[in-house]
Amino acid sequence: MAGDGWASGAPTAEVYRIDWLPGTDVLHGVCHCGAEHAAEDPVELWQWMLAHPTGHHPADHRKEMT
Repeated sequence: MAGDGWASGAPTAEVYRIDWLPGTDVLHGVCHCGAEHAAEDPVELWQWMLAHPTGHHPADHRKEMT
């Protein structure tokens, strides 16, 4: 379909990434703005990401390890 972001190859949404740190119970999340956060609870991590920008800002790229 013309104008469709996927068809044109242009991104249409923010990208969130969650990785599991092997050997631990820790999940590491990276927001579309580049901010990072780690948590053992997946719900906590998703709440942090979806509350954007509460708790993190695009200019704040330091890791928030809890």
